[in-house]
Amino acid sequence: MTTQEPPRLEYPCPYPIKVVGEHAEDFVAVVLAIVQRHDAAVRAEQVRRRASAGDRYLSLTITITAMGPDHIQALFADLKATGRVLVVL
Repeated sequence: MTTQEPPRLEYPCPYPIKVVGEHAEDFVAVVLAIVQRHDAAVRAEQVRRRASAGDRYLSLTITITAMGPDHIQALFADLKATGRVLVVL
């Protein structure tokens, strides 16, 4: 039995990220400001939002242009460093 390697991304490429945090009035603006530091082409109208059933949490899906694995890791680290982001996928 052989194991297959997962497909490798070819950079630059579109890369969707999902960010989850508590549903607060400024959460989208905080996340968007960080994402735009890593990809200035991202606009507010590209952010897909979904509130949890109880409206306590907000999930954002944003597609960036990833330049490489280090770029993605740096973005994830900056989002987590806010203390406002619970999950980044």
